[in-house]
This record gives sequence, C-alpha cells and structure tokens, in this order.
Amino acid sequence: MEGDADIARTAALFADPARVRVLMALADGRSLAASVLAGEAGLTAQGVSAHLSKLLAAGLVTAEKSGRHRFYRIAGAAPDLLEALARHSPTRPVRSLREGTRAEALRTARLCYDHVAGRLGVTVTAALLDRGALATVDGDPTTQRRPGDRISSQLQEHPYVLGPAADEVFAALGVNVEAAAESRRPLLRFCLDWTEQRHHLAGALGAAVTRQFMDAGWLRSRAKAHRAVQLTETGARVLEDVLGVSGAPRQAPRPDRTAHTA
Repeated sequence: MEGDADIARTAALFADPARVRVLMALADGRSLAASVLAGEAGLTAQGVSAHLSKLLAAGLVTAEKSGRHRFYRIAGAAPDLLEALARHSPTRPVRSLREGTRAEALRTARLCYDHVAGRLGVTVTAALLDRGALATVDGDPTTQRRPGDRISSQLQEHPYVLGPAADEVFAALGVNVEAAAESRRPLLRFCLDWTEQRHHLAGALGAAVTRQFMDAGWLRSRAKAHRAVQLTETGARVLEDVLGVSGAPRQAPRPDRTAHTA
C-alpha cells in the first residue's frame, strides 16, 4: 500500500537557496559541468557536488558523461516546479554588483582558444549561415546540436561548407578566406558551445574572424586574465550592416573598481 504523496520531501529540495541557484542555472535547458554550475551558482566544488547528488537522487537533474567530465541537465518535473514557484515568489534583491557578472559575461561573449564563443559566437555563426557565407550538407539549415555531438568539444565531423556568398560576406568583414585557407590548420572547424549548446565557428577561419574583430576594435577584452570579451558599439553596427544581426549580444562595461575581480 502507498500513502499520500510526500510533498514536504520534494518541497525541501527547493528550500535551499544554493540548490535553487543550481536549478536556475540549468533552467534554460543547457547541460553544464559541475565546475561551471559552481561558478554560476556561487558555490564551491564540494558544495555544488552535494547539491547535485540530492537533485540526481530526486530525478530533478540527469547526468551525461562526455570525455572526462559529467554534464548535468534539468529533468523530470523540475522545470514545471520552478516555473510554478517563480509565479508565487517575490523577487530577490541584487546585493552586489559582482553577483553573477563573471558567469554572465562568459556566457555573452568569450574567447574559446582563438575564436569567439558564447551567445555572440553562435549568433555570428548562425548569421553567416543565413547570409550564405556558410552552408550545411546534412539537410538541417541551423546551428543546433546534432545527434552524437559531444558537449563542450570541437566537432570531429561537422555538416558545414563554405557557402556561395562566402568570399563576399567575409570580405565585407575584412577577412580574406584564401589567406586563412593557407594555414596549416583546417579552414573550417566548429565547436559545440558549452553555454549555448549550439555550434560556433572555429578553425583557421574562426581565428581570422576573431583577429579581425579585435584588430578593428569591434571586439575587446573585458579584463586581464579573463576570457570574456565585449562587442563594441562599432562592432555591433558592423554586424548589423554586414550580417543583418540586430541587437547583437553585448555586455555593459563593468566599473573600474571591480574589473580586477572579473
């Protein structure tokens, strides 16, 4: 025989603010490593591990192994429960200018080795596809994750080729495709972005695009020893003029007094 549903036991999982931050970091459907979750939730590695163990046991998250790492994803009734609780919860005041800024900056735009990743990286890649600078050969005209793609990894095989408008579009961005092709590296490589779970351009061409953006002042580093980069106003206008990207992902500059802690 079974008794009544143990609502209190489930509710207790949502009573810990730190555990809720872990779930909120996963609420948009991304699969994230524990180290990334720790940064987004403001927890130590041990702390996030303890919360993930409880959430796994309750079926509110699942884990997927990719290489040496495990990536966690929200599951079960967690999304619906979070949404229902959010509708009946007061807003939480922001207590610090630094709260969450590093994680948000990295998710908005960052360097992945020598090419741009994050929301900006996947946005530019999708725009290159829309403008005919890139094309797909697998029948899927998007940059979404394909079956078999490993999370947070450079793709061993990818469905992209240069499109019919490649020379024109890249030239408008100041990038010489033929010169990039002379590199010993593959011209076209792609990564599955670990924050956006979509493909972004890598390889020699991705590096050439990023180098041009940095040299032209369209993209700049946010702080020393920080992978986050920022699209400038001029860069945003170029993306709109050349690629038709309106409202490209940007981050407001941080105050100087906190830049060293980014």
